[in-house]
Amino acid sequence: MSVNVKALKLAVLATSLGISFSSVALAAEDTIKVGVLHSLSGTMAISETTLKDTILMMVDEQNKKGGVLGRQLEAVVVDPASNWPLFAEKARELIEKEKVDVVFGGWTSVSRKSMLPVFEELDSLLFYPVQYEGEESSKNVFYTGAAPNQQAIPAVDYLMNEMDVKRWVLAGTDYVYPRTTNKILAAYLKSKGVADSDIMINYTPFGHSDWQSIVSDIKKFGAAGKKTAVVSTINGDANVPFYKELGAQGVSAEDIPVVAFSVGEEELSGMDTSSLVGHLAAWNYFMSVETDENEAFIEKWQQYTKDTKRVSNDPMEASYLGFNMWIKAVEKAGTTDSDSVQDAIIGVTVPNLTGGYATMMPNHHITKPVLLGEIQDDGQFEVVWETTGVVAGDAWSNYLPGSKDLYASWLKPISCGSFNVVTGKCAGASQ
Repeated sequence: MSVNVKALKLAVLATSLGISFSSVALAAEDTIKVGVLHSLSGTMAISETTLKDTILMMVDEQNKKGGVLGRQLEAVVVDPASNWPLFAEKARELIEKEKVDVVFGGWTSVSRKSMLPVFEELDSLLFYPVQYEGEESSKNVFYTGAAPNQQAIPAVDYLMNEMDVKRWVLAGTDYVYPRTTNKILAAYLKSKGVADSDIMINYTPFGHSDWQSIVSDIKKFGAAGKKTAVVSTINGDANVPFYKELGAQGVSAEDIPVVAFSVGEEELSGMDTSSLVGHLAAWNYFMSVETDENEAFIEKWQQYTKDTKRVSNDPMEASYLGFNMWIKAVEKAGTTDSDSVQDAIIGVTVPNLTGGYATMMPNHHITKPVLLGEIQDDGQFEVVWETTGVVAGDAWSNYLPGSKDLYASWLKPISCGSFNVVTGKCAGASQ
């Protein structure tokens, strides 16, 4: 008869401590809980549901490898329902009630801003997987999506240099990410000599559906004899009627190209893309990228979902990178303790899906390539431009007066998310 040495040692320990063996065995077999905090209903479900499925796939795959630190992972899924204050409530529930060791979640910046005080108060970890406006670096958040210098600025440079765009429509959903990103872009365009009269800015609510007058205004703005482009920070399901109205009013990519920061393969899978061909998106990953890593990821994804038509997209890759970085940091630290993982994760490097590597930088942002893709009639993107290497994410913009002197590093002796290099003082843990 074989002897379970581990069980025997536990039994001896339990006897010596005067407690039951069953309770010790239960503790030894306890799972590591992983919080999944994405909207599964409401206006953002079109984008966020897939990220929930991505983390569940990663948990399942890691458990097949034996888990981490000898323990299995257990996903705890909650639905904040595109309700921004509810994100904070659900985050607290995951940390205090469910006792999760880490949370993967959020899409909109308003959801992240809602959760941020909870993670800082309770000293827990959030991996945020979507492009955002920057102007933040928290000890408790790891930003695996793109900062503006990894998406918005390169996209504008491409339109300006390769397509000779002279007039700019900055169209966004009315919340912090589009407003701050457009503030940065407007400052950047003006630094390049673009006049105020050649910049049109428009904001619409979440879920906006009546685009007729706005698209008409865009057409009029583009009729001034200068090459015009739309830089879109429109989020969620409002993209469907926006692109539909562009087609209805005959706005083609040749006339007024649109470059989007929140439209990927998942959003296009629910649209008629015939009239969208030629419009652009700026991301750090596309499903169409041909690498062995990407091919293997897509195959696993479609097997997991049991759907050979399921697409992959950039925030999925960002979730994949964040999850793998967390696993590697936990193994490096030998614990899931928040402070230990925070120290261990800086400098952690994992393969990305485009053939390179992603590294967690001291400012809690990662290195990423930048790609511009052109929409094809099959709902995929053809890469038309990319950086020659990876770009490190900037927490603070060089183009905003209040930010250009700020620097983020969670390495000692700085250990600050907003260190002012002029005054030599830390302005606070995050902004």
